[in-house]
Amino acid sequence: MEARLAVDRIEGEYALCLDEARRQSVLPLAELPPGLKEGDWLRQTPQGWVIDQEETRRRREQNRDLFHRLLKKNRPR
Repeated sequence: MEARLAVDRIEGEYALCLDEARRQSVLPLAELPPGLKEGDWLRQTPQGWVIDQEETRRRREQNRDLFHRLLKKNRPR
């Protein structure tokens, strides 16, 4: 099974990442792809970590949809 991590935040020279079980990993930015941003999903390959563009897009869409549903639900009537 491939390792996948979500970039929670970037602090200095490190990316603090979470796996699907919400376990934290700290990775040096020097070992990660250039242009990495908070919220990106990483996939480990034999060549190293790569940004999983499809997973990142899918998760951002899920989060956006959830946010809009919560706003709609909590609107005053």
